[in-house]
Amino acid sequence: MVFDLDLIKKLYGNMPAKVDAARKLVGSPLTLAEKILYAHLFETPTRAYERGKDYVDFAPDRVAMQDATAQMALLQFMTCGRDKVAVPSTVHCDHLIQAKTGAVSDLATAKDVNKEVYDFLASISNKYGIGFWKPGAGIIHQVVLENYAFPGGMMIGTDSHTPNAGGLGMVAIGVGGADAVDVMAGLPWELKMPKLIGVKLTGKMSGWTSAKDIILWVAGKLTVKGGTGAIVEYFGEGADSLSATGKGTICNMGAEIGATCSLFAYDSKMADYLKATGRTEVAALADGIRDYLRPDKEVYSNPEKYYDQVIELNLNELEPYVNGPFTPDLATPISEFAAAVKANNWPERLEVALIGSCTNSSYEDISRSASLAQQAIDKNLKTKAEFTITPGSEQVRYTIEKDGFLRTFDKIGGVVLANACGPCIGQWARHIDDPNRKNSIITSFNRNFAKRNDGLASTHAFVASPEIVTAFAIAGSLTFNPLKDKLKNEKGEEVMLDEPTGVELPPNGFSVENAGYQAPASDGKSVQVVVKEDSQRLQLLAPFAAWEGTDLKGLKLLIKAKGKCTTDHISMAGPWLKFRGHLDNISNNMLIGAVNFFNEKTDSVKNALTGEYGPVPATARAYKAAAMGSVVIGDENYGEGSSREHAAMEPRHLGVRAIVVRSFARIHETNLKKQGMLALTFANKEDYDKVQEDDTIDIKGLTSFTPGKPLTMVLNHKDGSKDEVTLNHTYNQPQIEWFKAGGALNVIRAEFAK
Repeated sequence: MVFDLDLIKKLYGNMPAKVDAARKLVGSPLTLAEKILYAHLFETPTRAYERGKDYVDFAPDRVAMQDATAQMALLQFMTCGRDKVAVPSTVHCDHLIQAKTGAVSDLATAKDVNKEVYDFLASISNKYGIGFWKPGAGIIHQVVLENYAFPGGMMIGTDSHTPNAGGLGMVAIGVGGADAVDVMAGLPWELKMPKLIGVKLTGKMSGWTSAKDIILWVAGKLTVKGGTGAIVEYFGEGADSLSATGKGTICNMGAEIGATCSLFAYDSKMADYLKATGRTEVAALADGIRDYLRPDKEVYSNPEKYYDQVIELNLNELEPYVNGPFTPDLATPISEFAAAVKANNWPERLEVALIGSCTNSSYEDISRSASLAQQAIDKNLKTKAEFTITPGSEQVRYTIEKDGFLRTFDKIGGVVLANACGPCIGQWARHIDDPNRKNSIITSFNRNFAKRNDGLASTHAFVASPEIVTAFAIAGSLTFNPLKDKLKNEKGEEVMLDEPTGVELPPNGFSVENAGYQAPASDGKSVQVVVKEDSQRLQLLAPFAAWEGTDLKGLKLLIKAKGKCTTDHISMAGPWLKFRGHLDNISNNMLIGAVNFFNEKTDSVKNALTGEYGPVPATARAYKAAAMGSVVIGDENYGEGSSREHAAMEPRHLGVRAIVVRSFARIHETNLKKQGMLALTFANKEDYDKVQEDDTIDIKGLTSFTPGKPLTMVLNHKDGSKDEVTLNHTYNQPQIEWFKAGGALNVIRAEFAK
């Protein structure tokens, strides 16, 4: 089945004229990102938009939601008054399956434990015209790449790794659920016109090096916030040499540098992948407008003139990288990694090696890893670390089983997990003798924050390519360099691993018996969506209250978060995923992972009403019960990581009125705005230091809240002194209306009520 073929034909039919018109407006040749963005404007433009400054309304082609975020997104959508989604949309059941013993038993357990949620998602999808991918069908991003992504398209998805579809030349952007509601309701989707970072790839990879190493290198160069507010566009001969799935890996992990999305130009590798996944018609259509699916030639010849920043990488010189621990941008080349392990006293013994996930579960990835597994068999080597394999989709799993790779992994003790996120997002019942013991794991995933995979602060998680992860699994030591070191086999012989080999696409084609797709009802008006009143998993939403029309006074400091505060710190995943459809229950995890500046502890803050220390959520609830608002203070890149809007909805639900930080990650800032929160930044970053534990806080200037005009925060200290601090914001007029109305959804409801 080819999804969206009529939509693609229409888009491609209109794209040349729209791009030509945009080129005249801009007055210069266009990058690929600009072509796609201007071709997806909600209304015909009358001027060029300034990157990094102008808010722009777009009309994405489709929406994708994973099951954990879809619950809240669809609970919001069902209140907005539409009978059906306005654009093609899908739900993918991938986040709620816990990895424990193996694929078959874990999937069966998930279907039982999560039945209420799966039934809700299936029925609400059926009612509103949404395609539903059942548990076991695969990880959202892999399924999208195999079925929906197409060159030159634009989509949004309620997951930060939605940019994976950039591997097929699509502008694919991670958003919160409220943004998805806008698009599904047929409204424009707003985004600040992104800046453009060009990454020129020359040469060609060989040997142990893979596409994963490109993004690991880029993460090291740009850091976790270096791509914020920008689309990263890869180009050059090196880019065209990469497989489509390799491109997807790079775009997927671009989320770790804060990029709006990442993108590759249409080429023969993409055409090959489209054909291999049953979309020959799409490849033919793309070939027909090929020049419009690539940057203009002038951009290639003089990239510094057309991108805001250009970095260059010679793939001939690239070596494998290992990034981490605790942050995905701590990049170390394999030649220096053993020394780094020893110098930093990271645990040398590797306990678990995990390959797969949405980032690295392609046929190419699995085949290269399997070639190393086969070497281990042939050379009488045994894996010295636990080894797991997570297929990205049922289509990939079925094909790699058919082609014998799963048997190969089984022979070296590999455990195949369900086609789901599993350990990548904390859904892992890890077996460990002492959870407090410092230990090391390595994955081919994308994210490695503390506690991310197994909930253990003691775990040092590293990220590398599937090939390197597999080699480490065999060696059992992080000081092993597979490019030059020997291993002692079962016979006492010293042997070396040869370079991995593999193929981009299955020689005998992809196969699958049941992909796991459920098409929606043609008319869903009679479909009943049931949410039990006493459910602990699902809760119907009540509108948030509108702004009271005055400045905010007498607010209590809830927490002053120190250092890295990701969405994992604000709203943990793992066991909390089961409450993603129940706002009140999941709010009990709010900020429990954030470090309190004043005592260096997590989930321990001073209650201004009692003077005692206690959990963050309970303290917030105490303030809310006393009709007192509160404020959260944060550090740099606050809200880094996942797109989860729960990290914005929970503070809103528990009475937090403002989040004031040194800087925000893009998606989280937008999510806060959507929920009617104040997302503010210190005009002087050093003013963060003026916030004291017993402060009572006022926020002034709200009665004249306008774009570009700073607000003032008054810190009333316990000793009677005070500090006035200037706060900047990025609100435009519609976003200010969201704040006044109590949230963007309230504005949507009012519009549909008319």
